[in-house]
This record gives sequence, C-alpha cells and structure tokens, in this order.
Amino acid sequence: RKQVSREYGSPQLSKKRAGAHQPVTDPVDYEEYVSSHPPGAEPGLLRQLLEFPSDDLELLLQERECATIEPPVPEEETSCLESGKKHAALWSLRYLRYSTTQTPHNSERQREKQKGLIKQTFELDEAAIDRQDEQDDSKRHSVSLDDTPRGSWASSIFDLKNSTPDALLPSVLERTAAEDMDCRNAENRQQCRHADLLGLYPAPDEDEAVERCAIPEVPKEHSGQRIMVKCLSLKFEIEIEPIFGSLALYDVREKKKISEDFHFDLNSDQMKSLLRPHSPHVAISTLARSTIFSITYPSPDIFLVIKLEKVLQQGDIGECCEPYMVMKESDSTKHKEKLEKLRAQAEQICTRLGRFRMPFAWTAIHLLNIVSSVGGLDRSDSDSDTERKGTWNERKKKGFERMSVGEDMCNFTNFRPATLTVTNFFKQEGDRLSDEDLYKFLADMRRPSSVLRRLRPVTAQLKIDISPAPEAPHYCLSPELLHVKPYPDPRVRPTKEVLEFPARYVYTPHTTYRNLLYVYPQSVNFSSRQGSVRNIAVKVQFMGGEDPSQAMPIIFGKSSCAEFYKEAYTPVIYHNKSPEFYEEVKMKIPANLTDNHHLLFTFYHISCQAKQNTPLETPVGYTWIPLMQHGRLRTGSFSLPVSVEKPPPSYSVLTPDVQLPGMKWVDNHKGVFNVEVKAASSVHTQDPHLDKFFTLVYVLEEYSFPFRLKDVIITEANVEAELKASMAALKGALLDTCVRFLHQLMSKLILLIVHPPVIAGQIVNLGRAAFEAMALLVNQIHKNLEGNQDHHGRNSLLSSYIHYCFHLPTTEPVSPPAGPPGLCQSWAMARPSSLLLSRSKSLSNSNPDLASTPATPDEEVQRIIGSKGIDRSHSWVNSAYAPGGSRTVLRRNPNSSCELKQLLHEELVLQWVVSTSTVREASLQQAWFFFQLMVKSMSHHLFLSSRLDMPRRQRFPDRFVDDIAALVCAISADIASRYHKDVELVDRLNSSLAFFLNDLLSLMDRGFVFNLIRSYYKQVRAQTQNPSSLTALRMDFIRIVCSHEHYVTLNLPCATLSPPASPSPSTSSTTSQSSAFSCHVQDQGVVSMFELSVPFRQQHFLSGLLLAELSLILEPDGEGVFFLHKKAISALHSLLCSHDADPRYTDPQVRSHIAQLYLPLIPIVMETLAQLHDFTDTSPQRVRQASALVDDSDPDNGTISQSVAMAIAGSPLPHSKANPFTLPSAGRQCSALSTECSRMLLVCFLWVLKNTDAGLLERWVSDLSVPQINRLLDLLHLCLSCFEYKGKKALQRINSLTFKKSQDMKARLEEAILGTIGARQEMVRRCRGTTDRSPYGGQENVRWRKNVTHWRQNADRVDKTKAELEQESVVDGNLATEAALIALDTLEIIVKTVVMSELKESVLGGVLRVLLYSMAGNQSALFLQHCFSTQRALVYKFPEMLFEEDTELCADLCLRLLRHCSSSVSSVRSHASASLYLLMRQNFEIGNNFARVKMQVTMSLSSLVGTSTKFNEEHLDSPFPEQVQDLVFNLHMILTDTVKMKEHQQDPEMLIDLMYRIAKGYQNSPDLRLTWLQNMAGKHSERGNHAEAAHCLVHSAALVAEYLNMLEDCRYLPIGCVSFQSISSNVLEESAVSDDILSPEEEGICSGKYFSESGLVGLLEQAAASFNMAAMYEAINGVFCPICPIHEANRDFKKLASVHGKLFNKFNNVYNQRMFGTYFRVGFYGCRFGDLDEQEFVYKEPSITKLAEISHRLEEFYSERFGDEVVVIIKDSNPVDKNKLDPNKVYLQITYVEPFFDTYELKERITYFDKNYNLRTFMYCTPFTLDGRAHGDLHEQYKRKAILTTSHAFPYIKTRVNVIHKEEIILMPMEVAIEDMQKKTQELAFATHQDPADSKMLQMVLQGCVGTTVNQGPLEVAQVFLSEIPEDSKLFRHHNKLRLCFKDFTKRCEDALRKNKSLIGPDQKEYHRELERNYTKLREALFPLINRKIPQLYRPLPLPTTLTQSFSLFTLRGYLL
Repeated sequence: RKQVSREYGSPQLSKKRAGAHQPVTDPVDYEEYVSSHPPGAEPGLLRQLLEFPSDDLELLLQERECATIEPPVPEEETSCLESGKKHAALWSLRYLRYSTTQTPHNSERQREKQKGLIKQTFELDEAAIDRQDEQDDSKRHSVSLDDTPRGSWASSIFDLKNSTPDALLPSVLERTAAEDMDCRNAENRQQCRHADLLGLYPAPDEDEAVERCAIPEVPKEHSGQRIMVKCLSLKFEIEIEPIFGSLALYDVREKKKISEDFHFDLNSDQMKSLLRPHSPHVAISTLARSTIFSITYPSPDIFLVIKLEKVLQQGDIGECCEPYMVMKESDSTKHKEKLEKLRAQAEQICTRLGRFRMPFAWTAIHLLNIVSSVGGLDRSDSDSDTERKGTWNERKKKGFERMSVGEDMCNFTNFRPATLTVTNFFKQEGDRLSDEDLYKFLADMRRPSSVLRRLRPVTAQLKIDISPAPEAPHYCLSPELLHVKPYPDPRVRPTKEVLEFPARYVYTPHTTYRNLLYVYPQSVNFSSRQGSVRNIAVKVQFMGGEDPSQAMPIIFGKSSCAEFYKEAYTPVIYHNKSPEFYEEVKMKIPANLTDNHHLLFTFYHISCQAKQNTPLETPVGYTWIPLMQHGRLRTGSFSLPVSVEKPPPSYSVLTPDVQLPGMKWVDNHKGVFNVEVKAASSVHTQDPHLDKFFTLVYVLEEYSFPFRLKDVIITEANVEAELKASMAALKGALLDTCVRFLHQLMSKLILLIVHPPVIAGQIVNLGRAAFEAMALLVNQIHKNLEGNQDHHGRNSLLSSYIHYCFHLPTTEPVSPPAGPPGLCQSWAMARPSSLLLSRSKSLSNSNPDLASTPATPDEEVQRIIGSKGIDRSHSWVNSAYAPGGSRTVLRRNPNSSCELKQLLHEELVLQWVVSTSTVREASLQQAWFFFQLMVKSMSHHLFLSSRLDMPRRQRFPDRFVDDIAALVCAISADIASRYHKDVELVDRLNSSLAFFLNDLLSLMDRGFVFNLIRSYYKQVRAQTQNPSSLTALRMDFIRIVCSHEHYVTLNLPCATLSPPASPSPSTSSTTSQSSAFSCHVQDQGVVSMFELSVPFRQQHFLSGLLLAELSLILEPDGEGVFFLHKKAISALHSLLCSHDADPRYTDPQVRSHIAQLYLPLIPIVMETLAQLHDFTDTSPQRVRQASALVDDSDPDNGTISQSVAMAIAGSPLPHSKANPFTLPSAGRQCSALSTECSRMLLVCFLWVLKNTDAGLLERWVSDLSVPQINRLLDLLHLCLSCFEYKGKKALQRINSLTFKKSQDMKARLEEAILGTIGARQEMVRRCRGTTDRSPYGGQENVRWRKNVTHWRQNADRVDKTKAELEQESVVDGNLATEAALIALDTLEIIVKTVVMSELKESVLGGVLRVLLYSMAGNQSALFLQHCFSTQRALVYKFPEMLFEEDTELCADLCLRLLRHCSSSVSSVRSHASASLYLLMRQNFEIGNNFARVKMQVTMSLSSLVGTSTKFNEEHLDSPFPEQVQDLVFNLHMILTDTVKMKEHQQDPEMLIDLMYRIAKGYQNSPDLRLTWLQNMAGKHSERGNHAEAAHCLVHSAALVAEYLNMLEDCRYLPIGCVSFQSISSNVLEESAVSDDILSPEEEGICSGKYFSESGLVGLLEQAAASFNMAAMYEAINGVFCPICPIHEANRDFKKLASVHGKLFNKFNNVYNQRMFGTYFRVGFYGCRFGDLDEQEFVYKEPSITKLAEISHRLEEFYSERFGDEVVVIIKDSNPVDKNKLDPNKVYLQITYVEPFFDTYELKERITYFDKNYNLRTFMYCTPFTLDGRAHGDLHEQYKRKAILTTSHAFPYIKTRVNVIHKEEIILMPMEVAIEDMQKKTQELAFATHQDPADSKMLQMVLQGCVGTTVNQGPLEVAQVFLSEIPEDSKLFRHHNKLRLCFKDFTKRCEDALRKNKSLIGPDQKEYHRELERNYTKLREALFPLINRKIPQLYRPLPLPTTLTQSFSLFTLRGYLL
C-alpha cells in the first residue's frame, strides 16, 4: 500500500503533536461497524448517535408558484409545451437544517437565543450605580485633621458597636468531613448553569464560513425597478371631440424604446358616446388608467413620452390643432357659434371615421427630474438592517442588481411620489413622426435653448401621478392581460403591467409562458402609385390561412374597446403619399405556428369627405410576411414590395420578394413598405444555432424523417452527424438567448444522455457530445456572468436550475411507486419502466471505451475499491443490466426501434473521467455543476427505484463506484498540482469536491466516502511547495465535509477506541468484540482518548482530521500564518456552536459523548499556551496588591515591576521552588495568535472541559506530570483573564468590531510584509475578492462590494441603543460567570486528583494562585459564592500550605477576602467574612502565632484602601462583630481613615495629602508606613508624576535602610536615611529616633520582603526608573551610589556592569532639552474649606502649564463640590482681607511663582537641573501705586515682591507643599526702573553674544532699545529719574546705580550695532544706517544725564559698616537683586 506522508516542522516533536504528522490513518469500515453494532445495544438518547435516521432523505414536490390567477399557457397548447410543468421535484435532506451549510450561526440567531438570560450581579456595575448616587448626595463637610488619635479621622462617623450585621450563612462554620464538603460544593456549582456556553460567545465570523451554501432563489421572471404611472385627467381649453393617449418609455442614449405602449382614455362619457357605434363592447381591461413600468437599466436619459391622437378628419395636423391653440372655453360668448359648429362637425366625423385616428400632439417627461427633484424617500432601504431577513445570497443578488444600475442617482425604487401637471404639448408634424425624429426632439428638449420651446404649444392640462410601484399591487393585469395575484374583485378598473424591452441584455431564464409579437409599420412610399392614394391607412392582420375568414382575433385592443381584434389600423396622415408611422401592433400568437401563418398588410386610401359613390376605404396595395421559415420564427426589419392586386392562392408560403407571374407591383417590385417585427417569446428562440438544435431533437423525438432544414434534408443517415454538429455549434449562440432558454436547453441535453436515440434499430450514443456541449455552455455562462455568483463561484442561474428545475426525464407516465413517505400522489414524474437499464454496448462510434481511456484510475483507486473486496472481473459488460441481459427492459415505438434508458449520474461520471483537453478544463472550471447534477440524479434514482431501504453498498453498481473513485482521485491530483498556478480555480474545485463528498455521505457507502477523503488527503499533502496555501485548502475542505448534519454520528461518538489491526504496545488491547458502546473505558485507553492516536483517528475519522490540521497549524515552528490560525480555530468554533445549538444534542450524557470527539484539543491548547495572546497584560485596572505583598500572579501590579518583584521575592527561598506555577506572561514568546483567535481557541477549550465527563477528566489528570498540570493551571488562569467581565461602562466605550477587524488587518499586513503568503496569490485573491483568504476577509464579489459595505456598516453600527448595551452586558456577565465556573470545576478536579499523589505540594500553590486570581477580577456574586466555598475547602484540607510555607499566599488571600468583605453585594460580604474568619480559626487551631496573621490582615487592608478606588468602607463593618473580635478595632481604625479618601477621590492633591497623613500616622509602624508610601508612589505613577513617585520610593528605601541598620551593622549597607540626603533633604524625616519606635526584633515587625538587602536594591532600582521617566538623570547617580557597595560586597559584577552602563546612558541624556515643573501659589479662603481655610500652598504642575489651565481645573473641581455660584477666583495677587469676603462663598487666589535664589545660592546652582531641584523658596511680584491702582506713571510705579518658603523642598512625596514663611519686599519707583534697565541690558548682551548668531533676534532687541518709536522708553526713564539729583539722600545710591546702568546700556547698544553690521546683507544696509542714526540721537540725549555725578557720594567715608546700617532691610535686598 502506497503511503505518502510528509513530516511538517521540526523532527523533535512532542508526543502530543505526533498524531498530527502521521499520514492519514485508514478509517474504520463504517458500514461494517454499524451493521455489527446494532443501535439496540445503547440506551435511550444515545441511540440517535449511532445511525442516520431512517427518514433522512425525502422528496418534496414544490408546486411552481404561478403569479397569475389563470394559467399562463393557453389550455389548447399545454400539450406541446414543456414549460407547463406544475411541480418541481426537490430532493431534500430532512435534517439539513441542523447543518451550518444552510442554517448559519449568525448574530441574529444568537441574539434570539440570548433573550431569556438571567442578569448576573457584578459589584463593578453595582459600584457604578452607588457612585452615581453618592455624587447626587450633598457633599460632606471636611472634619479637622487633628481631632482623632494617630492621624486617623472620622472615628466618630462609624459607630462600630451599633452597626447592623449582615445575615449569617447557615452551616458554613459547622465542621464537616472534606468529602461531604466537596460533594455539597459540586452539587451547588451545577445549579443554575447555562447549558450552551457558545450561545454566550459572539457568533462565528461569517467571513470564515466556507461551508455556507444558501438555497438558490426560485427562478422567476425578470423585473427591473418598477414605477407606477397613473393618468388622472386630461383637459383642453375646449372640449369638442374625444382624444386618446398613449405612454411609453424611451432611452435617448441607447436610442431605444424600452417599453411597450400603454393606451389610456380620459374622455368624458359624453365624448366616449360619440364613438359607441364603432366599439359596442368595451372590455374592462381596456379601461385601465394606471400602469406599471419596469426599468432594468435606469439611466438619466429615460423619458416618458406621451402621445395624443384624435379621430381622423379633413385637414392636416396644423389645421386640426388650430382651434385648441386659439380658443378658450372661457371666451365662450365670443366663440359660441364657432364651438357649436366644431362640435357638430366632430359628431359627424366620429360617426363616419370613428375607426381611424390621426396624430395630434405629444410631450415628454424627463424621469430623472422626478426622481431627483423630490428627493429620496425616507423609507428603509432594501439593504437596511430591518429587512435583512433574507438569505445572504438574496442580499448579494440585490447588490448585483443595484450595481448594474450605472448611475447611482437614478434609483427609481425609492423616490417620493409626485403628481405632475403637464401643460404644454407640441403638435405632431406629419413629416417627422418616426422614432429617429423623436430621439432628436428628446435630445433637444434637454438643452436650455430648445427649439421646441420656441414653438407655439397646444395648451392642455394632463395630470399624472408617478410613484415607486408597490411590492404586490392589487388589480393588476400582466402584459398578456392575465389577472396577477392578488386580484380580489374582477370588476374593479385594473392597472396594467407594461412589458419592458430592456436597453441591454438581461440574463434570466424564461420561467413563464410568453408568446407575444409586436409589429411596427414604419413607412410606405406610394409616390409613384397612380390614382388617388393620399390618406393612407395600413391594416395589419394575423392570418391562420389565406382565406379572409382565417384572420385570427389575437391583436390586443387599445383603450375603451374590445380586448382582442382581428385587425389593426395605423393613424392616417392627411394628404401624404409617403407617410411615416409610429404605430405598435401587439399580438398574442399561438405556440405551434405552421408554414401557413403569416402577417397580412392591406393599404387603404381613406376618403375623409363624404362624397357619393366614394367608398370610405379603397384598397390600394397588399403585402405579407410568412412567419415560419425552416421551423424558425421570422423577426427583424423588412423592406417589402407592395402588390397592387390581391395576392394569388398559396401566396403565404412564399415571400413577397418572389416575382410571382402576372402580378402588378408598386414601383416596379421595389421595397416600398418598411416594417419591423419583434417577438417576446418563451417558445421561439430567434437564434439559428438554438433553433437548429431544438428542431433536430424534435425530429428525433417524433421520428419524422426525412425533414427539410434550410438546404439540408435530414435523414436517418445524417441525423447523428447533424445533431453532433449542432451541439458543437451551440457555443456560437448568443449568450443572452442561451440563458433565456437555459432550462429547455439543459433538459434536452440531459434527455440525449439519458435516452440515447435509436436510429434504424441502432443505439446512437450522444453522451460525449452532450457532455461537451453542457460543459462549454455552463463555462460560458460562468465566465460572462461573473457578478451573478455566490462566494463559491456558483452561478445562481445554474444552481437554481439544478435545485428547482432539474428532473430525470421520464418516458411514459406510470402511477408513482408507493414507496418513500416524501412522495405526493400528484407527483408527475413517475418511474419509467426502463429506469434500471445500465450502460449498453453502443453501436455508435462515439462510445468512449474505458479500457483505452487516458485517465485510468491509479493504484490509490485500486486500493479504495480493493478494500471493499469487489470482484473486478464482474464487469458491466456481462452484467444483468447489459443489453440482452436478464433485466433489460426495451420498449417498442411505432418505428419499431428500441429505446434504451441510461442513468444520468453514471453517464456523467464516465464522460467526465474520460474527457480531455478543453472539455475537461471546462468541466473542472464548473465542477460544482456536474457534482450537484450527479447528486441530484443519484438521489432521484434512489427514490424512483426504491433503493433507499437497501444496504448502502448495494445501492450503486460497482462500476459507478470505481468511476467516482477515479474522478475524485483525478480532481485531488489536479488540486495538488495546480494550486500555485490557478489559485481561483483550485479554490473553487476544492470546495466543490468537499460539497460533493459531503452529499455522498448521505447517499453512498460512508466507509467508501471516508476512503475518498483519505485519498484526497494523500494527494494534497504530498506537495512541499508553499504548504500554507495547501493547508488552507485542506482546512476549507475538511470544514465543508464536517458541516454534514450527521457529523456527530459519522464520528462514531459512542465507540470505544479499539487498537489498530496490527498489535501495538502503545494502545490498549481491547478487542472489537467487546461492547462498543460501554461507557467504561479502560485506563490505559484514557491517554489515547486525549491524544491524536491512531485508534482515535480511526474511530473518530473526521474530528481526527480536523484536530490534526488544527494541531499542525498551531505549531510554533510551523508556518502558522495568521489566516490559517483563524481558519482552523473558526472551523472548530463553528462546529462546537452547531452542537450547542442542535436540539438533538441537549442531553448532558449525549454532550459528553460528543465532547469525546474533541478531547485531544485540551493537550493541543496546552501546547499552544506560549503562543496565546496574554490577556493578563491588558486587563482593566483591578485591585492591585500592595507592593509589600507582590504576587507574581498579578502581573499588572501597580508600582513594582515584575522582574524587581521576583528579585525581591527571592529572599528566603529560591523563587522557582517556591512558585512552580509560572505565569504565562513570564518568558512568553511574542504573541503568535491574535486576540480574537486566542479568545476563540480558549472558548473551545472551555467547551470541551465543560462537556467532558468529569470522571474521564480525573483519570486523565492523574496521568499528567507536574509541569503539565502547571501548564493546565496557566491555561485556566489565562481563561479567567480572557473572559473577565469588563462592565457596562467598558462596553459603551469599546467598539469591539472595529478593534477586531483592525487586529486582523494588522496581522494580515504583517503577513504580506513578511512574505508568508505568496504575493501573487494575495494579489489574485484581492482582485477576486471571493475567497475568504482575501485581505478583506470578504466572501463578497468585487463587483458588488460597494453596496455590501454599506450594509455591513449598518450591521456593525457602533451607536447601540441602551437596551442593546444592557443586553450585551447581561450576555457578557453570563459568559464571564460560566467561563469562571468551568475553570473552578476543573480546579476541583485537579485538587481531587493530586490529593492522591505525592505531588500535591508543587501543584496546590498553583491552584490557590489561580483561585486568588479569579477572586481578584470582576466576578459575579454567583461565582464568588462558589469560589469562596472552594477556597474554604482548600484551606480546610491543606492548612499547612498557607501557614507554614510562604507568607505571600496567606497575605494575598487576606487581601482578596478583605476586598470582598467590603463588597456592596451582601451575599459576597457574608461569604468573604466567613472565609476570613475560618482562615483565622484554622491558623489558630494549627497553633501558629496569631500576631503574624494580624499583621498580614492589617497590611492587606492598608494596601487595599490605599490602592482601590472601588473599596466601600461602609459595607465592611457589618459582618465582623459576629465573626471575629480580635482584629476589629485595629482594622476599624484603618477603615475610618479611608472615609476622607473616599470623599476626595476626585481631588488628587487632597487625596495624596490624606495618604501622606495616614503614612505619617504610621511613623512608628515601618511595615504600614512602607505600604502607604508604596500606595502614594502608585498614585503618582498613575498621574504621571514620576519625580514624586521616585521620591516616595527613595523615602521607602531610606526607611528600609534605617531599620536594616538597626537590625545588623553591615559595612556595605547605607547607614540609614542620612545616606540618601544627597538625593533629597526631605529624606531625614524617615529617621527612627522617637521613643515609641518599634524594635525590628519584635514578632511580625519588618517581616515584609522589602526589609532585606534585595528589597532595598529593588526599591532603589525602581526609584531610578521613575527618575529616568521624570528626566531627572542627575538624581539617578545619587540613587545608584548606595547600590554599588552592595553589589561589590556580593561580587555581582554583572549587576555592577549594568549599573554603570545605565549611568553612562543617563549622563549622556543630561544634554538633551528638558522641561521640569511649573509652580503656582494657591490660597484658600472661606470657612467651607474646613481645615484648608486661609492655608497657602505651592502647587507643582507639569511643565508649560498656563495660569488659565490650573485656574480652570481648580475652579471646575470646587464648583462641582460646592456649586457654581459659591466659588470665586480672586484675579489679582494682592494681600486678601478676610473681613471683606462673603462668608457663604469660597475664594481661591492663584498666582504664578518662580523659584527664588539668593546670590550666594546661584554660585552653586549652575545647571538647569540645579535651578529646578530641591526648591524651597519661590517669588512672585505685584505692581502697585500708592493710590491703589495697579499701574501708573514711571515716577509713581511701585512693585511688591513676595518670597515664599515651603515646609519641604520640591520635588517631594506630594505635589503641593504648605507655605510656612512669607516675606515681602517693596521696591520704590527708582528701584523698579533699575530692574527694568538691567533686564534690557541683559537681553542686549545675550542677543549680541549668542552662538550661533541670530540676526533677527538681535535686530528685534535693538529696535526695542534704540528704534524711534520706542526711544521714549529708555530716554523717558532717564529723563524722569536722572534729570535732577534727588533731595532724599537715601536715594543717592539708587540714582547712581541707575546712571551706571544707562552707561552700561549705551555700551551694550554700541556692541550690538557693531555685531549687526557684521551680520547684515546689502539689502539691510539702509535699515542699519537708520538704527545707527537713532542710536546717535539717543546717546546725545542721554549724555548730559548720565555724566552728572552726585558729589556727596564721592567723599571718603569713615567706616564701611555704617553703610550697611544706614539702609533699611528692603533697600539692601534691592541692592542684592
């Protein structure tokens, strides 16, 4: 046996994956297995899993929908017409509705199912509601900070003793046995569970659903966009005679009339009575005044043309119109007589000439104006979400129709109805009546300067109503005048449907009978005819023979007349010998025309005046058109000669072109009459190729030899050759016609295959020719009608033909067999007697002989066939069915030739296997068509031959089975060899083959079909190039096969895994004789049930294949390209969804058997763990642990990074040993699976865990090793974070869809970049847009994507309603709860299993960590109750795990429990309190020291209230008094501290202040102070205050150093907080100097992990990281200084290298541009501020914060708190007088301040960093004048400088610091002037010496100093202060200083000018000269002022000290400045 296998990926494969790489195993022999294990062996519900139901197949008879009340086919003609079949035979699978092919799991279905869900209670949502309520309450007043002990506030708020407790939980505290506890917990967990997990998960992605296959639409007649036109009234200025109207549509661009005429009559009864003699019987159908037009190709060039006619009268058109243009009814007095005369005249004319009409007037309406001017209608678009109930194929079809429209604006389906009044008509011109002239007029009408507008109009008022036609209008008549349903009352005036003549081809097959003929006389030229031939009328008749009586009454009447006439007349143009006509004569012609049927045209001269002896009508010529010629209907344009005399006998078989002897012709037998004949017929093809083919088939059927066909005489001798030639020629036929006659064409070709004709006693095999014709025809339809395909490339016309119209041809009606229940007695297609005939030895030379076929089956086929033990010698030649065999049935016909019946599917597969070249290619292109045809034929055959009850192996002959095998092999080989060349073809071929095999599973031997699947796999796996494309093909293939409705049964879910035939040591040795359905599986077999072992893949063949593919695709080193991940996981997800949704599988026992088919998924997902997306990274902010209690299972720990935490945790125990449970996030590779794929895979994993039998899982877990169990725990941990509830708020924010799609796009983009997908394939796919692997994920075809995207946006709209969001959160909550409960069940199983083994220590810690993690998330109350029960059981069973091993777990558990003790949900509170109480009781009973646990709980609570924004202190008190007394007071004190925090949750500064105070309160308790410092660091980091976070960490480190120093005197450790003084002067507050400091030796003190060497290093490293983020690189040096000695002492050179490397990088960064904080002084005034009143703070804000920003922030915050009217911002910075303020308001004064340094300080503070670090003094200035104004003249301008000193230096551990000292300096006007001049001088100096020089900057400064416009500035200062020597001697020094300033100033100006001169170009020389002139003027003006010295200052002084004493403090300050 040839085994083709290929190893994928690396050779070192884990045992788990091994199954995926083995060659496909031989499937079990299905039929053998089923027959040897009868269903009776299995109890109850499991029985249905064992075999297909007996009523699986049924044949339904669907009555063909008839749109009209009367049958469309005339009674007398039914016999000769094939289209008269009333029923369609639909083969159907009764259970197909359970398959995903036709019942998709879309979101609509999902939503339907989710409607009754119970809402889960989540604290997250409850808390949100509580918060809302709180905000609505009035805000609480602040309490003073100093009333309570230990810095703890608000003890008075809670009265602990009097608070009401929650209800106690019964029986929780009772002592019970562990087993009972477990049983009770397990029972409780199973209550109120949601049965189908996947019903809660989003529905599978429709883009991936390759198996989706909608039922085709029922074939129906084509109809375009329909508009209804109602003619309401027609009024002229005068009413004298009847006027008749007609409407029709014309397309100017196409120059085509696109509808037939609709005739209407709006005359009054009085006018109608004038014509009564001519039409006594008026049919109701001719009274229609409204019509429906259909427009397939809307265009902006369509006009509705209205033509009016009147009764023929003497005079040309102009004369007849005159009265209408001149006279008015209103002027009746003036024209009374004239009108009377006209009326009398009209009466006479009507009586005499009432039969004849003349053209009168016309007008046209441009439809585009109607549609666009009234605007779109606001009714739901056909593609809107509400009407989306149809199949997706319908949507696609609509899209296709819409796209073919052309212009978007021309949408005639949804415009607002309009009523128009047409007032202007143009009179008809006798010589311009042709259609050509009309098109010119219409084109001219659109021009602004229309010629028509200049003509004088005929004034009238025509009112018409134009609107979109309703869906199913009442009282409608079809174009054949049949009553269209619904038609409630036949007496009501009808609406007529008008037949459309589409502007271009419409590809729709005929489905109803139609046989209409339209005759258009165009012109006649009688100018050469002698005699009185002027008023010419043409009479048109349809003749059944040559006798005048044989004129047939089939011409439709117009308006207000009879329904049918024998003749019709054209309108007459007065006195015109060569008139043009526009008449349309419509006829309903008989179906079977003969050679005698013809059209007869008689030309009359009408005499308008009544003269004696002059007849009314004189015949002046005759001509005719024979309608049938060589069996074809003659249509088209004719130019006919006209005979003067009546034609002779037997004329009708000849054409008028034949020169008949003795006949006189007008104008010498020239063609003088032009006429056009058109047919709208479902009987006559009007195509020579089709006509010839149908005629030959007819000749054969009727056996009517010889037959003349054009020039050929058809005889028995040449009929075969002619027929084959005509079949080959079919490809030359017009595609449009082929499509219209598609059903008849297919039926005839099938007939020729099934009934080979017998000619002259010999069977002629036409199979090959018919197959070729069929293949080429189908291919041609596909190629040319691309937009009409579904996503599998199936043409909808062809698929609906197979589904509804195909049937096996019957020979003679026999009563139907009383067999299958699905058959109705009315079924018309009975079983023919000759049905069972097999192939015969043909006597025709075209019979393909299999022995010499080029495509012989390969050995693979031999193997498939051979495996069934068939005797190959038993060939079809000597079969009983062969001709002459015992079972042959022959039927004699009148010609005594025998007819033979062959089976279509057998013939098709044979022809296909032996086909070659183009035919084979065509059949491959459209393989789906032949596959479906074969399946339909097979199923019909099984019914008709009553073979459904036979064993499957005997249903079909062996030869047919061989052929199928050969075909499948050949096609698989094609797929394997062509997949990289013809991507599109192979894609289609692959899915077609899969659908075919899926169908065969319902019909044939299933073991045989499995072998076909195996052979496909062998072929397709053998390739090595570009395996990802092949994998994708295999994935699609297996997904389609698995979508079978009996997929579960096909996998033998109840079978035990028996070993393979050859004994193998690895599998169990159970024999196949043992009960196959016993539920007990031997333990050694359990392992193989969870692996892709050989027995597994044999028994569960399909699921084995699917899982093997999945395993292969998920391999980390495999080519796991993104689209393959999604493909494989989607396939699995879709299958599991279908199981969940399937009502057959609701029973848990049945489900557990189904879950066994997927057991290997568990190890597969475990292997994939490293590639899954890490959901723990992105989880929302949940309660973080305090950094003192870092738990590695909480990777998003607020302040301490994981690596540091690990280093810290390594204190007493090596980390690996202490924590065998390593997180998925640790050491994870880059996430290989997208978020979406990971979620989907995890939900499938949970599904298997949920539905698998618990006992089975236990036995499996017991075999796992510790690393494997830990991996399983990792996976559960990941599941918990993946499905965690996000809360309603999050749902409102997230637009999951866009997120998902963008993820997909990103991954696909990466693929394209990395080249994992072939660029060419990607390109091909993108162009097609039809494969689900295209980057657009679309099933949609490119042609119509534009519209579909519109629909998609609708479906995925983001703005969901409140109810939808509510429902979504309910579903999300249920999913989270169910997922968590499944994880909990699994944890229980793991615990139960490992208790028995000796490995429990290493596993239980991991279990508890997962449990703790689940408690930490947002969980529902329901889950938490079960979770606490499990946790209590765990603590009860393994107390030593918590209390003796590692303190971390205990602390962590305390933290979680305490958090839930504060829950707003009472049941959660009770359970958590009980757990906490039992935890302490347990610890106490073991005999441990209770102090340690107390410390743990206290610290946990501190960290909890510090970090949690959701902690509810008011809920925490109640259960405690009842449960435990020891800890209550201690905890209560901490809790009361949090009241204030809760109140200030929104005020970050206040919150940090409070935390600071709490931390200060714990100055004596190092562990707790550390906890609070960590909390503060976390808060700062969250807000981006990295400098403050760094300082919190430095303080923490200083605290640790201080206590480490007390514990041990270690040389290389820092000696306490003094070591950190260089980083910040604030650190000294951490020194442990007070008396009540706790000794670190005490029990439980300094026991946290940070009080160690590594803890200290960890804290410092984190501080360095925060300083780095704050860009304070200089401070990092100070942080690393204490670290280096520690590393040196430990000889850790790696760390030293790292430290120095970091320092190197940071020092380099110092030179980068940096910006530090901005500072503001904020003063609070008003008693409502409580303890903030009259306090001043300096606030540190982010760099470049503007005053307006901080003002706005604080004002907004306090306005929210106190109310808008209450908060006032003081705009100035003057001192505030408290007495002037309103006591009911609060005031804020905000001022910008700058750091202030004394001169001596500036020597040390050199760099930018120095000037922004360690800041304690700040300054701000306020200008003022003595009279109260802020600004005045120079001599009165004072300035106040305020210098503030803060309690701590910035940056500190908080962002606002109290001002503890304020000093004010007042500068006199002269001092202010000195400052200003110094500033100006500095600016000049800076601009002059700037490097590189900046000329613009320099010129700007210069201009400001010496420019003419501003020289008042410096000059005015000098003139005010230097013009006179001051009288006050105290000012002498100031005067002198100002004078020196000016000297310096002029010097600097000169330098600047010199510099500017060197910088400028020639263009600025003039500007420079101007500057120099200005400078000179300024210097001259200043000269006398600055050279005047004060003599008193220059006399010698006795002592220098007196100088300092003689000045007051503020003046000295002024000098220093």
